[in-house]
Amino acid sequence: MKTNFLKFSFICSAVFALALTSCSNDDDESNPADLCSNGILDAGEEGVDCGGTCSNSCPDAATNLTGELTEDRTLDPSLDYVLTNSFSVASGVTLTIPAGTKITANVQTGTETNTYIVVQKGGKIDIQGTEANPVIMTSTNATPGDWGGLVILGDATTTKGVDATAEVGDFKYGGTNDTDNSGSIQYLIINYAGASINADSQYNGLTLYAVGSGTTVENVAMLNGTDDGVEFFGGTVSATNMYMENNEDDSIDWTEGWNGTLTNGYIVHTIEDFSTVMEGDGDNNNPKFVNITAISTVGGTALQFKKESGGTITGLSLSGYDTSLDFPQDGSLSNVQIDGADANPSLTYIASPTVDVALFAWVNSSIAIENSVLSGTVSSDMTLDANVPYFLENALSVESGVTLTIPAGTIITAKVEAGTETNTYIVVQKGGKIDIQGTEANPVVMTSANQTPGDWGGLVILGDATTTKGVDATAEVGDFKYGGSNDADDSGSISYLVINYAGASINADSQYNGLTLYAVGSGTTIANVAMLNGTDDGVEFFGGTVSATNMYMENNEDDAIDWTEGWNGTLTNGYISHTIEGFSTVMEGDGDNNNPKFVNITAVSTVGGTALQFKKESGGIITGLSLIGYTTILDFPQGGAFANVQIEGADADPSLSYDDAATVDVATFAWAK
Repeated sequence: MKTNFLKFSFICSAVFALALTSCSNDDDESNPADLCSNGILDAGEEGVDCGGTCSNSCPDAATNLTGELTEDRTLDPSLDYVLTNSFSVASGVTLTIPAGTKITANVQTGTETNTYIVVQKGGKIDIQGTEANPVIMTSTNATPGDWGGLVILGDATTTKGVDATAEVGDFKYGGTNDTDNSGSIQYLIINYAGASINADSQYNGLTLYAVGSGTTVENVAMLNGTDDGVEFFGGTVSATNMYMENNEDDSIDWTEGWNGTLTNGYIVHTIEDFSTVMEGDGDNNNPKFVNITAISTVGGTALQFKKESGGTITGLSLSGYDTSLDFPQDGSLSNVQIDGADANPSLTYIASPTVDVALFAWVNSSIAIENSVLSGTVSSDMTLDANVPYFLENALSVESGVTLTIPAGTIITAKVEAGTETNTYIVVQKGGKIDIQGTEANPVVMTSANQTPGDWGGLVILGDATTTKGVDATAEVGDFKYGGSNDADDSGSISYLVINYAGASINADSQYNGLTLYAVGSGTTIANVAMLNGTDDGVEFFGGTVSATNMYMENNEDDAIDWTEGWNGTLTNGYISHTIEGFSTVMEGDGDNNNPKFVNITAVSTVGGTALQFKKESGGIITGLSLIGYTTILDFPQGGAFANVQIEGADADPSLSYDDAATVDVATFAWAK
């Protein structure tokens, strides 16, 4: 394309009503449709592209954006603009795009990297979108990587120096004016950008080369790009309210010493194999990020810092990522400050959302990813959405007659402030039900943002089965009522559930556990449950008749399995792991003995400790017992009868080690890790 095409376009448009030869060959009798070549209308002896697909008339060339803009121009939002090649805003020129304007890249195969909008160094763009009428830049093919997006070149500083050459387009950028003004962007949607030149050079949705702080960038959405959502190459520009959805490389990328601020960023990933939420590279000029909320339904890496790059982040909320922080060149963790502390790759930075997705309702995304805070009462049947990160900020109570359904893959994170640990739990009231539908591939996870044992109260279920405490007994936590006469009571179903960091302590005599079962009946199904890193028991049965299968307990600080008040169900296939000193026991029985049964129990300790403890006259029937690494095997602190405890068909014998081969394979619980 010749750079003077835009002037030609104006001439073509102006004379169209006067001469049928406009946008055609010299032959006045030719039908414009006959001039089509490869699905594009050509015009003039030079074969200039008029834009658009073939039709019976040539489109208005004034709506075809291509070539170089050498005079100030304001687009007309009532027209549909077509981008058929590069469109360059020259130095000293301003392109104004009013609210509601739509620009569509009409790209032929092989021309993706030639199709973009670029604002040259010294030029300006004024995008005047509104919440009700954003400006839209998209592509006809609706395919990621269709075109090169919007590129702005500024005169601010960059570590590449003055008049550096961009990795795309051989554009010149960079200078000494950190307050440089390249215009203003308000309410802009960029879709399907990210054209790739080669493995090292790609366009992004929005690319900012040495753009200065005098430039305004607010309310911008970058969707479905094959490279980054936004990339800063040096410069000092700041941005506010940025939404990035399913960009295949990094959502936010910076290099060359960018040191602006990005405030209110919301990132969504629902397609696998993206790179990161944020990637920093090169020299660290400490850019700032205020309120960043990122959500993934497909795992992946959140933040990556190459070399000695870094930044200061406040208000970080990550949900659903496999890796929170990655330092591939072993840069200093102190280069990255997150909420006032050095970056810590062992933390997940799961927190309540710091940005409300409703802020970006104007984007009209087809992907409904939202955050939800769970608290209060569930008074009618409720089904959670596995694609939604849930945050438990106080007690959530499932009322009598109501069912809470939790699909496979759902993650619930307790967001606990210091001093509120015992107020944060999920409780299923007597007569209520919970239906946890996890799978081996996608368990339901209940965890805490702080990742500290004892952060919250775990899951409590209250049933109507018998207990030695009678009918409507009062629980030691929450003053809940439990117990009745229906031993077949059904409180729902639990399948593939992980409970982490529970066990909040009320006082020395009253604590929450990972899973607490008060008089739960045999109609309830419990299978494949893991309780990890709790400060009290993994599971505790207060009476009831419920049974459980496939339970994994790791590093619970009190008892892994505890029962009292005459529980008489069966626990089949339990695996207990102790690698931290100071726990109480593998199993503790207390109170009246209703002979609960334990089938295949394997417990392994690397730190000694006590295995089985039976208080008063409590007992049980155990078959398939394997204990490895415990200092004390059996403990009867109140002198209870050994005959109350039957192990492998014989009275318990404290002189035996019960160290036969494992009866449960730990690989059974690989899903719990």
